[in-house]
Amino acid sequence: MVTASQVMLTATERVTLGVPAAEAVAQEAAARGAARVFILASSYLNRQTDEIRRIEAALGARHAATHDGIQPHAPRSDVLAAANAARAAGADLVVTVGGGSVTDAGKILLICLKHNITTIEGFDDYRVRVDDTGAMVIPEFAGPDVRAICVPTTLSGGEFNPLSGATDEAIKLKQAYTQREMVPVCVVLDPAITVHTPEWLWLSTGVRAVDHATETLASFLSNDFCDGIADSALRLLAAGLPAVKADPADLDARLKCQIGAWQSMIPIIGGVPMGASHAIGHVLGGTCDVPHGHTSCVMSPYVQAFNASVNGERQKRISACLGDPSKPASELLDKLIRGLGMPRSLREVGVSENQLQLVSEYTLEDIWGRTNPRPIKTAADVMEILRTAMG
Repeated sequence: MVTASQVMLTATERVTLGVPAAEAVAQEAAARGAARVFILASSYLNRQTDEIRRIEAALGARHAATHDGIQPHAPRSDVLAAANAARAAGADLVVTVGGGSVTDAGKILLICLKHNITTIEGFDDYRVRVDDTGAMVIPEFAGPDVRAICVPTTLSGGEFNPLSGATDEAIKLKQAYTQREMVPVCVVLDPAITVHTPEWLWLSTGVRAVDHATETLASFLSNDFCDGIADSALRLLAAGLPAVKADPADLDARLKCQIGAWQSMIPIIGGVPMGASHAIGHVLGGTCDVPHGHTSCVMSPYVQAFNASVNGERQKRISACLGDPSKPASELLDKLIRGLGMPRSLREVGVSENQLQLVSEYTLEDIWGRTNPRPIKTAADVMEILRTAMG
């Protein structure tokens, strides 16, 4: 019997592979007739390397302004400051160059421009909420007039997803925003610009992409198309991440990782909900200041172990992608992550016992808090996973 499903598509028009960032950005800006290009950059790349100067030079007279200063997990105040700078520059195209927080800020910034958000409180009308049943409540609003180009320097994959996150500093909770045209019109995958990314950040966000793929393959709400894409993503990442650790100058391996991260996002964009690793990870980031990638390094194997009693058959494909279908997926994920030198417990990433109750409660408010294969209905269910992950 055929199971009906669908795959959602976004408004990204182009992805360049291996083209130098400055060249790709200049070509896209010219093709779009942009005259006021605003660059939102990683502080490190902007202040410690010449990569942003190269992009500015390639843009020439089209370059209007460059801004940096986005902190991890994109605090609302940082996003608002960037939006104000883009507004002051009269931006008609935004280019983000950096990791996931810079990317998210750049996408949400577009909504700030469109809807004239000028206060922290103004974000509230546009964020996704979760009702008492766990269903997402997505506000409807017009998409941006100004589009973006994203040049990612990590592997979290948010550049392919209209869903973006910013942290409400008042309650220390990372919240979601989404609208189809928030995605960039063009994504530039340039492995050469990623050599500046610290090893821990590259590898940990690579594990974040692994988490995208494994939670797809573990989900009962996936389909053959999304499973196939996730399978390919996981194999590319499982090969590419250790290769980059062994030789950071291996640009072919870096590009394989970038393609794997892209593929890992396609099921999420297509409508496959993630599970508890992502839901808990969002809270660990916004509430406990755990780096984005480290959340998956810690949580992914524990969540797969928690779920194995209900989706063990689906997890066998994860194990096959990781090289041994006879072993539990959680065990193989643990081996991969430890081999990359990443943390494997909440204690290692600075989470204390007295934070667990708040994390468990906030997880139920996350967009994926109720879509785990093994149902999570109460904070006590989340606590079961968290206590195992304390280490």
